[in-house]
Amino acid sequence: MARRLPVYLVLDTSGSMMGEPIAAVETGVQTLISALRQDPYALETAYLSVITFDTNAKQIVPLTELTAFQMPSIQASGTTALGDALALLANKIENEVTRTTAEVKGDWKPLVFIMTDGGPTDNWQKGLSDFRKCKVGMVVACAAGQGADTNVLKQITECVVQLDTADSSTIKAFLNGFLLRSVPEVKK
Repeated sequence: MARRLPVYLVLDTSGSMMGEPIAAVETGVQTLISALRQDPYALETAYLSVITFDTNAKQIVPLTELTAFQMPSIQASGTTALGDALALLANKIENEVTRTTAEVKGDWKPLVFIMTDGGPTDNWQKGLSDFRKCKVGMVVACAAGQGADTNVLKQITECVVQLDTADSSTIKAFLNGFLLRSVPEVKK
């Protein structure tokens, strides 16, 4: 089996995301998918998963080949269980990403996009503690909506962007930078 590039989309679907923030998330996901589909290497290796979180976190799309990926519709309601989402993400990375062993070249380190307005209502630091134990290639936190609180996001990753100003060229720059650092032999 070829090495996969797992891409996890962790999407806030809580009530505070209603309106402009959830629209920004949908646009951001479409921009990301479009950028991935324009990259020949990503077309061959990228597998996407969608984890949503509101009152509970759930994986609504398991790791799926990019060419077969269909973004489900998302609705905003409930509270913001960011900690649950990070803990679930850690669990999915642990169980779905193939590790490199003496016999097998494993998957590339996952690329994670977290899209939220940054207002968790649970003990998110515990979930963050679980997530920090995972080996990931890059984490990009995307602040959704004008009123997004980036303070929480900056505690998860240094790489924080505003979804409303992140166009396709910004997303492509992240992807290319990640691919160059993670998979240098394919981009030569």
